[in-house]
Amino acid sequence: MTKLNNLPAWDLSDLYKGLNDPQIEKDLNRYKKNALALQKNFKGKLEKLSAEEFLSALKLLEKNSVLGGRLGGFAYLNMSTQMKNPEAMIFYQNISEKLTDFAKPTVFFSLELNKLPESKINEWFKNEKVAFYKPFIKRVRKYKKYELSEEVEEVLLEKSVTSSEAWVRLYEETSSRLSYTIDGKKYNDAEISKLLLDKNANTRHKAGAELNRVAKENAPLFTLIYNMVIKDKSIEDNKRGFQKPVSARNMAEDVKDEVVDTLAKTVKDNYKNIAHRFYKLKAKWLGVKKISYWDRNAPLPFSADATYTWDEAVKTVLSGYEKFSPDLKKIADDFFKKGWIDVPPRDGKRSGAFCSGPIASEHPYLFLNFVGKQNDVLTLAHELGHGCHHQLRLKNGDLNEHSRMTTEEVASVFGEMLVFQGLLSNLKDDKAKLCLIASKVNDMINTAIRQIAFHFFETRAHEERKKGELSEERLCEIWVEEMKASLGDYVEVGDDAKYIWSGVGHFFFLPFYVYAYSFADCLVNSLYQVYQEGKVKDFPKKYLHLLSQTAIGDYEKILKPFDLNPNDPKFWAKGLKLISSYIDELERLDKKLGK
Repeated sequence: MTKLNNLPAWDLSDLYKGLNDPQIEKDLNRYKKNALALQKNFKGKLEKLSAEEFLSALKLLEKNSVLGGRLGGFAYLNMSTQMKNPEAMIFYQNISEKLTDFAKPTVFFSLELNKLPESKINEWFKNEKVAFYKPFIKRVRKYKKYELSEEVEEVLLEKSVTSSEAWVRLYEETSSRLSYTIDGKKYNDAEISKLLLDKNANTRHKAGAELNRVAKENAPLFTLIYNMVIKDKSIEDNKRGFQKPVSARNMAEDVKDEVVDTLAKTVKDNYKNIAHRFYKLKAKWLGVKKISYWDRNAPLPFSADATYTWDEAVKTVLSGYEKFSPDLKKIADDFFKKGWIDVPPRDGKRSGAFCSGPIASEHPYLFLNFVGKQNDVLTLAHELGHGCHHQLRLKNGDLNEHSRMTTEEVASVFGEMLVFQGLLSNLKDDKAKLCLIASKVNDMINTAIRQIAFHFFETRAHEERKKGELSEERLCEIWVEEMKASLGDYVEVGDDAKYIWSGVGHFFFLPFYVYAYSFADCLVNSLYQVYQEGKVKDFPKKYLHLLSQTAIGDYEKILKPFDLNPNDPKFWAKGLKLISSYIDELERLDKKLGK
């Protein structure tokens, strides 16, 4: 039996000592004063500033970036572990509202900067200290054609806390309070999700049916919220002039619409060769003609029920990191030594896992719900990858650092791959190898294939919403159609799974985020194949350098040392080919074992 006592919880005191820390009020006042000072000293004056004067404006803006990150980050991290605590929820909302209100005087800065001619910008760049902020200035300038008047921008900023952010808050608070009951026992979201990985099919199906029942029960509210989230986004997109619902997200990622379309099409073209082929095998292993929707992630009946203590999980992950790069392992060590990680599931804690770096120039925090499953080990590897990625970017500057979700997932997925390969290399038994590879392929399909199915669901929902509000029945229909297309004939997608779209949080709080997972998975798969080929000298060193540049460098430039180009459709096919090769190996092992 795996012991999960005394799991580490994070220490947020390096941000603030608690909700009553007097420094919070002091920092809010500083944030407000800095914003007013920026407005007083620089509004209407940018084009006349010398490079040194412009640098002082940038420094003041950067101070507020740090303060806002510290305040907002603490409020969110504190809330995420106690979402049933009204005080924590109210504190988070109050901080969000104050930061939004106090930031209004700074709205002029990007608008005015975008009115300047290139000659003025280039003149400033002759100053090395100003040139350091090129990534930030470039990012601001690319939005020039999509910006509105200062008055409208202020209104959008001010109303965000009562429009999109308010709907998202309602969604997250409602989701965190959901309770599930199976055979008289109550479960929270994290606990019932783990039941879907149980070896007992009856347990899995009960858990799935209960998830769908609760989703159906809350569907009227979640349907309303989703309609409002889509409409709110549509209004702003139309005002700004974005042509497609996905375009604003693509711009934030520095990715062309055509590149995302190519990614989505290439993945969809591979549904049959990857997902459909794999689930045919899995149906055979589970001894059924068709897999229930809730059996997609089921462990194989002949797999060993491996469990890990926290210490074993840490050792396994760090070993995989160290084998690839001692430097990477050294960076990872700090998360376990310095209280930067929250591990145990508990009542009121939100589900899932994440890495949050509220301040670009300071360390991030890892959030887990660890129960000792093998998948939890890979989740630790994933989130630790995010954390190391952040640490490699500490010197890029708080204004320059901007998370592009497409590259934000690279280090995390690569970290998972390292640990997976470490686990696989230690296995001698063919049956154990088949089980581990099958589990990995399962995860890769969830990342590369299923997230694109999510993308198509989102795209259709946003397009249809233009014609009017969508009913819960229509959202369920679109969901089932996209799930069936991606999963194939060997997976049953029926009434017991049609409301599950409402549980995909990214649809609500970050529209069109989902394709980033597939983007990153294909990118990582391509990178890993390059690593295996051994043709790139000093690959680990160049890989760590790539991570340090993901938020400030162009895709083509940072991937050039690896001879990879995401503008080429073959790039995506190369990434998907790795998954396909694993399925080839599964078919070989299956035939050898006579399963």
